[in-house]
Amino acid sequence: MGNVPSGKIRNVALVGHGGSGKTTLAEALLFATGALSRLGRVEDGTTVSDFEPEEHAHGISISLAMTPVEFEDTRINVIDAPGYADFVNEVEAALSVADLAVLVVSAVEGVEVQTEVAWRLAARRNLPRLVFVNKLDRERADFERTLDQLRNLFGAGIAPLELPIGHEADFHGVADLLTDTAITYSTGKPVTEAIPEDMAEMEHRVREALVEGIVVADDELMERYLNGDSPTAKELQVTLAHGVASASVFPVVCGSATKAIAVDRLAAFIAEIGPSPLERAPTVVTAGTETREVPVDPSGPPLARVFKTITDPYVGRISLLHVLSGTLRADATLTNSRTHSEEKLHSLQMLRGKEAHPITEVQAGDVVAVPKLSDVRTGDTLAPKTMPVLVRAEPSAVPVLSIALKPRAKGDEDKLMTALHRLEEEDGGILVRREDETHQTLLSGMGDTHLQIACEKLRRKYGVEVETEPVKVPYRETITKQAEAEGKYKKQTGGHGQFGVCNLRLEPLNRGSGFEFVDAIVGGAIPRQFIPAVEKGLLETMANGGACGFPVVDVRVTCYDGKYHSVDSSELSFKMAAALGFKEALQAAGPVLLEPISRLEVTVPPSYQGDVLGDLNSRRGRVLGTESGDGGEQTVVALVPTSELARYATDLRSLTGGRGRFSMVHERYEIVPQPLAERLVKQLEAEKV
Repeated sequence: MGNVPSGKIRNVALVGHGGSGKTTLAEALLFATGALSRLGRVEDGTTVSDFEPEEHAHGISISLAMTPVEFEDTRINVIDAPGYADFVNEVEAALSVADLAVLVVSAVEGVEVQTEVAWRLAARRNLPRLVFVNKLDRERADFERTLDQLRNLFGAGIAPLELPIGHEADFHGVADLLTDTAITYSTGKPVTEAIPEDMAEMEHRVREALVEGIVVADDELMERYLNGDSPTAKELQVTLAHGVASASVFPVVCGSATKAIAVDRLAAFIAEIGPSPLERAPTVVTAGTETREVPVDPSGPPLARVFKTITDPYVGRISLLHVLSGTLRADATLTNSRTHSEEKLHSLQMLRGKEAHPITEVQAGDVVAVPKLSDVRTGDTLAPKTMPVLVRAEPSAVPVLSIALKPRAKGDEDKLMTALHRLEEEDGGILVRREDETHQTLLSGMGDTHLQIACEKLRRKYGVEVETEPVKVPYRETITKQAEAEGKYKKQTGGHGQFGVCNLRLEPLNRGSGFEFVDAIVGGAIPRQFIPAVEKGLLETMANGGACGFPVVDVRVTCYDGKYHSVDSSELSFKMAAALGFKEALQAAGPVLLEPISRLEVTVPPSYQGDVLGDLNSRRGRVLGTESGDGGEQTVVALVPTSELARYATDLRSLTGGRGRFSMVHERYEIVPQPLAERLVKQLEAEKV
């Protein structure tokens, strides 16, 4: 695997629903281009791109994998992305590098939800797209039904370039609409023939529609076509390539990955009509408050972005770089624009699955693996020291489901946190944080399977066994009316004793105000040097919790009188007196529980809006309104108690068939309704027993 000119590189992301055959197709592309002597199987864990033990155990892809193939004089950097909803961040990482998205669709199941998600993500980037209809050799495979679904969902730009020859188990070739020929694979190798008579009429009709759709993009070609001059296959291909690059035409090809039927043709289409990195829009970078564009130029300044980090227990950190400009060479030194530290690229590697092949240099547009960079993480920009620019980050999905973790073995707390942060570096869909109010370590991800696999990685990669528990809701307590009390602390143990008295008045504050301390002492009832101790005692008591053990907030405390002893009074005396007085006044001030309220924005197709609204009502949600978005989608905005949303990611996926998505941010705290508060208090008391 040597250096390849930028114009001969094709960065391709295989995306689509889980089970559509993406990993098998990546394997078939390696086989069809001579990189493999036989096809590996997903079922027995022998494929190149699924090499993690967790992938073998669960039978699904969990992270993107690089499988570059050489087709004639072109390098196709195939990026096999997961199709399971929990790993959408890996899909986004693959699309951020790709110049072409190949959506793999099963001819049996048709267009499924994660194919729609991948299409939406690619469209957001205005990324060229091509569709490969797979599994045409399977029972119940239906190309025409799948093509109709593609047109209905994705519009008139869908353009079939091939038709299948044979049905289900008899599928053995494709009709090439550009060349008006048939390519069959009955002997295992492609043979070019005439179009079979039984499909000649249909093929001619579909071909005429395709040619008309292509020539309208070229005025000269259109004029010739109207005058009866049929364009050549090469002319159609060149014009089609322009439509693909502009993301206005989306070719559809077909085949079978497991039987390697028409997979060689997919490689040829990618090489011939797929855009190269040179056709990619310039990269937008920032330098301070200024923005500029950096074109894809092999002779330009070296610029790269880290799009994926792999953590290997033996090798350490491996950074996958997308070279945006210039030419990277081994032993080059670049600057991390985030940390401003220099990073030496000791070696460059081309990854094929888990195998690393050393190379000496790569040009703009290519992707490369660099091991053992000292302080580099996903999203970082590597640039010359004289060009401290940052690549603008694309928005990505945020974790939506959390669990609390604790180490199974005592004393493994530090080991667990180190492992969690390494896991966070490797997986952009993972978020680790410490919740101070509930004293829990939270691991957030994209779904149950994602979190389960993360825990398995903690055990396998880092040797940390963990236990999980539900995430505690950070309730708080406050008061509803004014109350007063005297706090008195008196202790005599021989010698100097302890004595302090403070009179406190508690008053409720507006929600979100926190704590306010008022020193109203006059005449020296409490010496000035002890006033800070009174406030400190109040703060510690409020933090330790009220009647239910939750922090007390939104309270003004006025210390308006007190007593002291010239010998026995001390800071400790008044700290304890303040604590006792606060606890007594709190009981008379109408204490109530507060619960966190989240602002929820749920985006769904219109057909699911009623179900979502009903579900939110059942969660004590208050709908603020609805908005219409792109493609007719509806966004429901609501305020919902956070305690009702612990499993919302899973529930919404079930409710909408995976087509719904949401974002959630903390909004404010509100009083818990009395019946629910009483139930919660009983539950807390039962847990203490």
